[in-house]
Amino acid sequence: MAEPHLANSSAEMKPTVGLTGLTMNAMALIAPGAFLWLTFFIQATTGVTGPSMWIGIVIALLLCLATAVCYAEMAKLYPGTGSSYYFAEQSFLNHDKAWRYARVSKFIVGWASHLYYWIYPGVMVGVMGILCGYLVGTLWPNFMNASNPGPAFMMVVAIAFSFAIAYIAHRGITGATSVNIAINVIQISALLIFSFFALSYRLSHKPGSEAYQFDSTSGDAYNYEFATTSQMVNGAATDVVVRDANGIPQPKLDAAGKPVPYHVTYPTTDDKGNFLTHPNPKSVVGIHSFGWAFIQATVAILILVGFESVTAMGAEAKNAKRDVPIAVVTSLLVQGAFCYLIEYFAANYFLNSGYTMQSASASAAPIGDMMIVVGNHFFAGHGRAFMLVEAFTVFLALIGTTLSCMNTGARVTYAMGKDQEAPSHFGMLHSKNLTPHRAIWTLALISAVVGCLAVVMAFGDAGAPADSAILALPHGFWSSFGYSTHDKMAALPNSLLTVTLASNFGTFVLYALSCIICIVAYHGHPNFKPIRHLLIPVFGLIANLACMAFYVIGPFMGYGTKMEPSLALGIALVWGLYGGIYFFRAGRNKGRTTLIERRATTTA
Repeated sequence: MAEPHLANSSAEMKPTVGLTGLTMNAMALIAPGAFLWLTFFIQATTGVTGPSMWIGIVIALLLCLATAVCYAEMAKLYPGTGSSYYFAEQSFLNHDKAWRYARVSKFIVGWASHLYYWIYPGVMVGVMGILCGYLVGTLWPNFMNASNPGPAFMMVVAIAFSFAIAYIAHRGITGATSVNIAINVIQISALLIFSFFALSYRLSHKPGSEAYQFDSTSGDAYNYEFATTSQMVNGAATDVVVRDANGIPQPKLDAAGKPVPYHVTYPTTDDKGNFLTHPNPKSVVGIHSFGWAFIQATVAILILVGFESVTAMGAEAKNAKRDVPIAVVTSLLVQGAFCYLIEYFAANYFLNSGYTMQSASASAAPIGDMMIVVGNHFFAGHGRAFMLVEAFTVFLALIGTTLSCMNTGARVTYAMGKDQEAPSHFGMLHSKNLTPHRAIWTLALISAVVGCLAVVMAFGDAGAPADSAILALPHGFWSSFGYSTHDKMAALPNSLLTVTLASNFGTFVLYALSCIICIVAYHGHPNFKPIRHLLIPVFGLIANLACMAFYVIGPFMGYGTKMEPSLALGIALVWGLYGGIYFFRAGRNKGRTTLIERRATTTA
């Protein structure tokens, strides 16, 4: 039993958060600044589907909007802590015929939500490790390669970041809200600035004009052609860039001994059929292939989740029935329909022969590379400074999104612990901070483990660096341990993509179940509206099921990669089986029946 000054099972959360705080908490989790930096790399490594990146986000956005409406409508009926877990119980208890299934439904939803809420923060702390590795490599290239940071270094950062965020969450939601408000203003401003310069760069560089090309080894962009020499790499003659003692690529010289300027082009594919650049704006927004678009949507869902997080804060909202539904939809529209569509169009349209989609798939931070290119052009060679300023906003955004998700996940776990569907110690609040501290620290440990798994082979599969790039890595435990050869790394699954898809699969399951719950909640209810309470939830259910189906059938149809989706499905299956075993064992030990035998009085 916990000491009284550390935990209190009877303490209640206080209603202190208004509409602005609720909206900003959800927006901080969606975090467009952080996710453009993060997810562009993940989406770039999904096989041949890169051309459909922008339209994949649109598909994921439509899916999320339908689900957001369901959450908003349920929040009007049942404000409280626990989000969809709480909605599942209340919607069945208040149903004339389905009330006996309330316990089963809420456990299934709560357990499924943990596949999302317990993996998602781990993805974020892993990304923080990658971001820090990229920045260290940019500032000290002799210690770390920016494009391919050392896994050991990234793991240490992931562990430290996980527990630092848990400490902030442990201190209380009020402080978290004020932090999120500042982070949102900063990151949205930064993203619009980058989008403006990326579009300006593309529009001002017609095919054949002088431009910059990026060099991943030195982590900088140069406005000249690189000199090369032929060397033997793993038994094959390979053209290798000539570099000075500091790793700076040397220019190719013309007959007069002057550097040959680099001239930009916009090729669609290379000689192997790999996608490189978009020739025009229509290509950026085009579907290209419905299969490609759905594969991209299965990854893009990561950047849009979070709108539902405020439904877990009903007990802390001053006016939950009014403010929570507004915050749910507003956060998604501002971040998803405005921020993401602008920034992803700008980043995709920017791609050129000096920095292609293949360059992006081999870099820890493609957006950072792009910032260096445009910064060198617009700020007289100060691209790195521009990138570092923008990276600071990404750092802040990662703090906000990880904090918001950890707060939400801990509160769902708290709700399950409070009504004994999870170990009861999770249902205790800190007596001073009134936060679910046991759930928070447990989630911190899980996030640290998942974060380490995410970065251990972040450059596997399609993201495997070339042998020449591996040989050029600074030698040392922190910088090169874990890298072998291109072929060996290409044969292994990309660990970052794997944990991302596992989290996303949990998201699709949770969102599909939430659409069903909304239908149940309003079936026969006097406020039933056919569009909001039937047609939209049915569309959301079908859209979520369609994306889930592509996990299985997409790779076997030649869309995307096979290893990562299979591993993600395996993780989901193991979690589901364990959940079923735990549910029946815990119920038997506590003398609880699977189906409710007597209907209790509920909140109408």
